[in-house]
Amino acid sequence: MSAHPTDLDNGPQIDRVPLFADLDAASRQQFAQVMRRRTFRPGEAIFHRDDPGQVLYVIKDGRVRIRLTSAEGQEVALAVFGPGESFGEMAILDGQPRSADAIAIDKVEVYTLQRPDFVQVIRNHPDIAIHVMKLLSERIREANQMVEDLIFLDVYGRVAKKLLELSDEYGVDTDEGRRIDLRLTQQELASMVGASRESVNKVMGYFTNKDVISTDKHKITILRLAELKKRIY
Repeated sequence: MSAHPTDLDNGPQIDRVPLFADLDAASRQQFAQVMRRRTFRPGEAIFHRDDPGQVLYVIKDGRVRIRLTSAEGQEVALAVFGPGESFGEMAILDGQPRSADAIAIDKVEVYTLQRPDFVQVIRNHPDIAIHVMKLLSERIREANQMVEDLIFLDVYGRVAKKLLELSDEYGVDTDEGRRIDLRLTQQELASMVGASRESVNKVMGYFTNKDVISTDKHKITILRLAELKKRIY
């Protein structure tokens, strides 16, 4: 299967993708030749729950939120993926429909790999199957942790824990404290912690009044990390 020239212009640097990083150059080139590039607008659905699952996605630029939505419209964000990360592995492996929605947070550019191509390359390189199992195991552990947090932490604790996690990933040290260098609405934060926007608004107001955090233009600065950590336990 050959690629059109535009598909490989500035092509997928899959050596930077954990799933493919240990492959030799020839094997990585095999993947690159069958991957296709796609872009999505901010807020656009990449796929919906129950869609056919025939494609694996590798993110080149932008961020993608994996979410579940209840019948009442409440969202829970299962994960947020960024450049170099992949998603869609479950459906591409078992051929079942998608188990969640994937939504572009900002402008997203991805490389796609069709299920028949992925299966063929795995047959030629069985080591990739081990990497996939490891990746899925990590995500199962993350899902288990999310369930544990929902059971044992109140909304204050879940918000505090999520802010600390975001500060580890996106934090920038400033004179005031550690700013989370990520535009984040209260609705998005609510979906990440499995709570209503109203509940998260109350928690954020509490932390702001206690001078634990400050907010400006959808960006949050943690002023007192130690106090936020105490709220988790």
